[in-house]
Amino acid sequence: MTTQVFKVAGMTCGHCVASVTEEITAIDGVAEVRIELVPGEVSDVTVDSDAPLDVDLVRAAVDEAGYDLVV
Repeated sequence: MTTQVFKVAGMTCGHCVASVTEEITAIDGVAEVRIELVPGEVSDVTVDSDAPLDVDLVRAAVDEAGYDLVV
């Protein structure tokens, strides 16, 4: 199991958290997503997965949810 922390900007509420969680969970190998919401700022998104995730896949998932991955 691998744990990675990503930074996501633009989330403001529980609906935002649910959208990002749903999109990242859809990536193959993802076991769990935990988000520490900081409304209107940069939030930490912790992802447990079978293997390290390609940042471009995570960026695409976050973008699909309507938010920005901060590198």
